[in-house]
Amino acid sequence: MRRALAVLSVPMVAAAAYAGPPVAEHVAAALQAELQPRAVTTHQLIQYMATRAAPLPAPKVEADWSRDAGRLRRHVLDEIVFHGWPREWVTAPPAVEDLGVVMTSSRYRIRKLRYEIVPGMLAPAIVCEPVSRTRPAPAVLNVVGHEDGGKGILHAQQRCVAFAKLGIIALTPTGPASAELAHPQNAHDFAAHLEAAGAHALGLFYLAMRRSLDHLAQLPSVDRRRIGVTGLSGGGWQSVVLGALDERVAVVAEVAGVGSLDTTLTHPSETDEIEENATDLGRTLDYPQLIAMRAPRPTLLIHNANDECCFRAGRVKPYIHDAVKPFFALYGKAGNLAWHENVDPGTHNYERDNRRAAYRFFAQHFGLRAPDDALAIGEPGADAAALTVGVPRDNLTILGVAKALAARARRAPSADRVLERARLTDVVRYHPSRVTRAWPLWSARADTADTLSYRLDLDSALGATAVWFRPQTPRTDAPVTIVLNDDGRSAAADLVAEALTRGGQVVAVNLIFFGDMVPEQPASPGAELGVDPTVRPHKTGANYQMLLSMLGERGLGIQASQLLAVARWARTMAGGNNGVRVETRGLRSQLVALVAAALEPRALAAVTSRQAIASLRHLLDAPVPYRAAPELFCLDLYKDFDVDRLTALAEPTSIHREGG
Repeated sequence: MRRALAVLSVPMVAAAAYAGPPVAEHVAAALQAELQPRAVTTHQLIQYMATRAAPLPAPKVEADWSRDAGRLRRHVLDEIVFHGWPREWVTAPPAVEDLGVVMTSSRYRIRKLRYEIVPGMLAPAIVCEPVSRTRPAPAVLNVVGHEDGGKGILHAQQRCVAFAKLGIIALTPTGPASAELAHPQNAHDFAAHLEAAGAHALGLFYLAMRRSLDHLAQLPSVDRRRIGVTGLSGGGWQSVVLGALDERVAVVAEVAGVGSLDTTLTHPSETDEIEENATDLGRTLDYPQLIAMRAPRPTLLIHNANDECCFRAGRVKPYIHDAVKPFFALYGKAGNLAWHENVDPGTHNYERDNRRAAYRFFAQHFGLRAPDDALAIGEPGADAAALTVGVPRDNLTILGVAKALAARARRAPSADRVLERARLTDVVRYHPSRVTRAWPLWSARADTADTLSYRLDLDSALGATAVWFRPQTPRTDAPVTIVLNDDGRSAAADLVAEALTRGGQVVAVNLIFFGDMVPEQPASPGAELGVDPTVRPHKTGANYQMLLSMLGERGLGIQASQLLAVARWARTMAGGNNGVRVETRGLRSQLVALVAAALEPRALAAVTSRQAIASLRHLLDAPVPYRAAPELFCLDLYKDFDVDRLTALAEPTSIHREGG
């Protein structure tokens, strides 16, 4: 018989009402202590992830690497990039509106375009084209990163015009979150909401860049054998990704866009975007492999000596250039992987020195006359208003696309709990774990309860911390209560005090990414220069959770595994006859406990959740910021499961939910 879900609406009651001031004060004091330094958690996470990174293979034979690169390309596109995306969206031909010429000179003219990324989501672009040409011309996709100006930012304009003067057709699109697409719901963090709806975040960004390439490639005036991509920062990242996965890209000039997992693990804020830490990509390959997949096509990597943002030249060169060079040498084209280090100004830039290097590289490999150095100086640029294309008022945002995808989803009914549990195990990447050692750190005695604090080692190599409260005269029939709080153990005094009044033993726990188990906030790469352009709250370890997902793990699965391991340990410590119940506050801890109960339904006697949500649809409707609850944006979780389905799967565990 299906157990009914009790949805209660009872007011929160202060701890003092349950236990009185002495218990509340003792409880609060015991919960405040930091039991594991954040530096230790950070080190554990780095070691955990370092062992899961896909190594760069040793190239041996040209034909073998060509075959392997093709296989990797198909796998990444089919299994990762387009995971969950409607087939008709992926295969649709480019839909582009040419809005005509808006600016002209004796050597170039600028046209406005508007193109469809997915149905209902249009993006603006400009094309700079040479006025005179006698045969199909080479083309460059001139992508822009996270700069607010989009296609109108000065260095992008200067490149667009300079390419046209070289005889190259250049298309500069505006990506989500910048310029005319600078809607709050286009912030890149909303890519997580795509994954909540079951579609891979990278898919939208890849479609955006590929649609631009599709348009270039179909122009009669373009020589399809001579198409290139270039960009700075997020544009450099796009250049590498598109250049590796689309064989139409003949030449790439990447500027400060990628590093390797080895460099990112110690500087996780360098890849601070969900699409850059693409879910599951790292199970198969890393960015050095993507660069290697371009062999032997000409590829220029430009990095800056004192970059205040990311991917400083000295740190990344051994990984993305030196280690990849042998792949190009297999084809007798070692020189096709080129390196340029910018010293003046040496900051995060695509200014004169870097433009000069890129123009020379494209001219060389497109068979054009070597450009004059003066070309790199650039023109003043047009006013942004002159380049405004315009998009419909109801143009879909990233969040809007996520909602549209969620509306298309239909959960197939299933009566087979074994199959459903196996699917949940795969979705959250659950691996059972156990507590291998409990380190007692601190003890205290009060009139009402003894307290013992622990640091817990688990066989997964990621730990947890706990404070155990044992009443002076515990009820032998009372279950052990595990308490979880979204704000960490230190905020759980009222839940602990209430549970103690029932006479049972209570364990207040911080799982990984909660409370004192949140890793150190990643330092901004420019902190030593007094520059911190990416300050964001990191109370949930979001950067590290992104990296875990990239490596094929899921924060939610790890946390559920830890909770079940702590429950088994607590039952043993209590004598083995007591059941274990879990009490939570907040949507993060609610879902951790609910998923744990659904995975191993007889491990927990009951789960009671306060300030809980009734459906994961709340993530989209609220909307919940990704960094407030990163583990809940687990790819396919909402598509395949929701709170009601997880509750049914948890039987015979008693599940109760109290609204916020």
